[in-house]
Amino acid sequence: MTGVLTKAVADDEGDLRLDRWFRRHFPQVTHGRLEKWLRTGQVRVDGKRVKASQRLAAGQTVRVPPLGEEEPTRAPAPRKPAAPMLSENQRRDLEARVLHKDALVLVIDKPAGLAVQGGTGTDRHLDGMLDALRFEAAERPRLVHRLDRDTSGVLVLARNARAAAFLADAFRSKEARKLYWALVVGLPERAMGKISLPIAKLPGRAGERMAVDYDEGKRATTLYRVVERAGASAAWLAMEPLTGRTHQLRVHAAEGLGTPIHGDGKYGAQKAFLDGEGLSRKLHLHARAIRIPHPAGGILEVFAPLPEHMRRTWKFLGFSEKNPDSGFLDEG
Repeated sequence: MTGVLTKAVADDEGDLRLDRWFRRHFPQVTHGRLEKWLRTGQVRVDGKRVKASQRLAAGQTVRVPPLGEEEPTRAPAPRKPAAPMLSENQRRDLEARVLHKDALVLVIDKPAGLAVQGGTGTDRHLDGMLDALRFEAAERPRLVHRLDRDTSGVLVLARNARAAAFLADAFRSKEARKLYWALVVGLPERAMGKISLPIAKLPGRAGERMAVDYDEGKRATTLYRVVERAGASAAWLAMEPLTGRTHQLRVHAAEGLGTPIHGDGKYGAQKAFLDGEGLSRKLHLHARAIRIPHPAGGILEVFAPLPEHMRRTWKFLGFSEKNPDSGFLDEG
């Protein structure tokens, strides 16, 4: 290729990262060369500067600069082995986690401990299992948002490219509302309120970790309400993030309220663990519900039951899952 190329993103490439899209179409382009193109604005998506981590949408156009004759050619990188086939029991378990299914949208109850997407050292992930949730659809389901590996609960999937674009836009425009339940160690000073603390990624190689940073952080806002309390030692919070920063609820609970989520040693260290025989040490953060516009019109609202480790804790502490204060919050 000697000139500039403008290439459209195919229907089956929606939600693919830009660097992975390049690896698929131009395997001879090194990551370092791609980063240089991005820094100098030679690669653009729909005419705009982007980063390598930008997720693409079907139908967008990617500007690809001339490769240049000096670009060494090399064989395409070997494909990673396909995700292992699911056993029949695993397939049935995944299907049993479907909370809602129609022609355009799936909503599942993601188990705690399952990563949504692969990464370094992560071979087992939901993205590698999505063919098991194809059902009668012609296309493989697509991820339109994410949950942390150790967070359980509602996760929305689109069943075709058009639905994926609609739902992704709903999340970006903040039309989607997400309700989380968390058990925190300690009791917030106020029974309800709003946490507005900017969050930035900490430098280093110790895994993804965020922190409050007033200079470099991005705006992050969370509504919360104390639903029930266990004396002054623990509280059940309903939390609704108004922004979608990485680890937002975990950072806001630990640094904003001074009450880390039970089981969250990353942000609360030893303070994040309640004493109690039989209490699980797993992260107690659950995506309880979502309320989102449906691609076919109207509003879709779906709830996920507590995972077993949190259900046992709720029983131990005497909390009632039917508490009327546990629903979506009102800003004000």
